[in-house]
Amino acid sequence: MSTKPGKAIYVYKPPAAPTFADLRAGGERRKAFLRYHITDNLNNLVDLSVHFGLKLLPAGLCSAAGAKIGLFAMPRFHKLAVRRARENLKVLMPSASEAEREAVLRRNWENQGRLMTEFSIIRRVALTPGRVKDLDVDWAVDLAAGGPLVLVGMHLGNWEMMAAPLSQAGLRLHANYVPPGGRARAWIAQKVRLDNGVVLMPPGRDGVKPALKVLKEGGIVSMFCDEGFRGWIRGPFFGRPPHLDGNLALAVKLARRSGARIVPWYMLRDEGVNFTFNRLPVITLPPEESPGARLMDDVLLLNGVIEPVIRAHLDQWYFLDSAL
Repeated sequence: MSTKPGKAIYVYKPPAAPTFADLRAGGERRKAFLRYHITDNLNNLVDLSVHFGLKLLPAGLCSAAGAKIGLFAMPRFHKLAVRRARENLKVLMPSASEAEREAVLRRNWENQGRLMTEFSIIRRVALTPGRVKDLDVDWAVDLAAGGPLVLVGMHLGNWEMMAAPLSQAGLRLHANYVPPGGRARAWIAQKVRLDNGVVLMPPGRDGVKPALKVLKEGGIVSMFCDEGFRGWIRGPFFGRPPHLDGNLALAVKLARRSGARIVPWYMLRDEGVNFTFNRLPVITLPPEESPGARLMDDVLLLNGVIEPVIRAHLDQWYFLDSAL
């Protein structure tokens, strides 16, 4: 295994749109202009049509179509991701047979495909009684009444299903938002999260101060500490040397500076488009002698909570195909 160094907090810069000066310049700049304003817009039209078209389907059919797409597309069009996932499974499931690891991989493909199509119906599914089991909104409201919270989710099952029920219960979740590639996909991702009641904050370094402000005012910040950052798994550590890059360190820093409690949770897919919400014991960080004295201990504590959950559900983990 190898680790890729990265910055603890990066600076997000949206790509600039090519101008007519690029068109006149010719060469690669001209190609970039044509790609951005013509080719990409055709792709944007397809993305928007698919997104809104899927909304017309029954939830079960929409999700099942995604599973079929995942099984078809992943081994054919994402060969690097498939190779990485197989390498990761050998490391993370050393005692499993090849057939067992392949079965995990196929279920992962299905889940990734379902995630893609379910993005069109998240709110409908999340607010349908019986679709999401054990999501106790009263418990969440009571917990939030006791002071600031850092909700630490995991990219398992379909994590997007949590926001709408909590929003309906009056809880405002604040989350950093990193737009996906493609203007239509970025617009869709933003719209879906806003519709589900998430308050979006800037990504990267620009989002740290707003997050701290929310917590110091007694609010809720939602973040994820299992990360695939630029194609590399930054968390959990999976036996690699611990580091202070990424959201594991950011979560405990925010909690320390605001007095917030950390609430780990995850959403597992049961079957089809049905889910079970799982919450782990609330973490109140222990006292430290001086600011930052326990930083690495805090990071290891949080990693020790989320890593066993990820290991137990690799078939539903979104970042299985990022590199270790």
